[in-house]
Amino acid sequence: MYLSRHRSLRRPARTLVLLAAGTLLAAGCAKAGTAGTATGSSDGDGAKAAAPVKVGLVYSRTGPLAAYGKQYLEGFKAGLEYATKGTGAVDGHPIEIAEQDDTGDPAKAVSEAKDLIGKGYKILAGSTASGVALQLAPIAAQNKVLFISGPAAADQVTGINDYTFRSGRQSYQDTLTAASFIGDAKGRKVTVLAQDSAFGQANVAAVKQVLGGEGARVDAVLAPPSATDLTPFAKQAKAAKPDLLYVAWAGETAPALWQSLNQQGVFSATKVVTGLDVAASYPLFGAAGEKISFLNHYFGGAAGTEVEKAMTASLEKAGAKADLFSPDGFTAAQMVVHAVEETKGQVADTDALVKALEGWSFDGVKGRLTIRAEDHALLQPMFQVRLTGNGAAAKPSVEKVLGPDEVAPPVAKAAG
Repeated sequence: MYLSRHRSLRRPARTLVLLAAGTLLAAGCAKAGTAGTATGSSDGDGAKAAAPVKVGLVYSRTGPLAAYGKQYLEGFKAGLEYATKGTGAVDGHPIEIAEQDDTGDPAKAVSEAKDLIGKGYKILAGSTASGVALQLAPIAAQNKVLFISGPAAADQVTGINDYTFRSGRQSYQDTLTAASFIGDAKGRKVTVLAQDSAFGQANVAAVKQVLGGEGARVDAVLAPPSATDLTPFAKQAKAAKPDLLYVAWAGETAPALWQSLNQQGVFSATKVVTGLDVAASYPLFGAAGEKISFLNHYFGGAAGTEVEKAMTASLEKAGAKADLFSPDGFTAAQMVVHAVEETKGQVADTDALVKALEGWSFDGVKGRLTIRAEDHALLQPMFQVRLTGNGAAAKPSVEKVLGPDEVAPPVAKAAG
């Protein structure tokens, strides 16, 4: 899933400044270390303009998870528009966004995060990849910076420290949704097919904890993230003869995986459960798509909420469409705006930002969301989904909505 640790020349950050209507922000009005303070530049009439609130987005603009990063960014922009009622500002403080491309490489992400922190950024968000999130979280704690992880699903992100939150779902919620398909797991054999990465290992651990705890025998087939010939791993999965094959996969090799599984006759040999990926992947399942039981974090139109309608309208206005990780960006923006509102733009007090988010319940794209105070897990609905039709005609539909309590992960004790 992740690129090698070879360091390339870092590209300069792209900066997006979202301003309140009629407000002009002069370049250089906020010095490093003063983001979100009460002071600002003169507006020309002698009055003080509110200082901008700087938010750094460290995400995969390129690399294996670039499609996920694109959805996250589009969702974030839509969420910022929604949460600020189109002004791009909170209590007069313009929200200033700096984008950093981590390419999915944790080492590069750490470098980018440190650079932003050195420039005075007190709020970081993003993390398309789990390996990135697990490296950025300790940096946030060491520097007392608010960090809101995005699509990264590794369970270890929840409760890792007091300064880390998440705006997406986690592997345990996926696993509980998968478990809802098989009923009594006692005596059943479950095989997890995944990449040997932070994301894949988190899924194996979650399946062992959830289904293994209910009496299932759990084993795993793990493929190197760099593998492109996936036939050997499809063969291993079939040879394991599981009652349930749980596939946890992400990234650009997914089409090759499904092709290999189909060629090896896995779909007719066992029950296959997997997460429904981005819309572009729907045609790749072919006729086998109707044989798969899909757990789902989100697809466009899944929720039917007023917030979802607002997000969809904003995305379409920008030439984009709602997809798997659009809500992760949208929710992150809601969280940023709420924290800044509660602190009246005084983001230098990071502990106050944390306090503002802990225990907060709000209406999100998927429905009612709650940030659990004890460990910052994001409690949210999940979906059982059916895919019908082949090729371009393949369309998802919700079979069942699982409430936040049904898929709530166990409380993780915060490390500090």
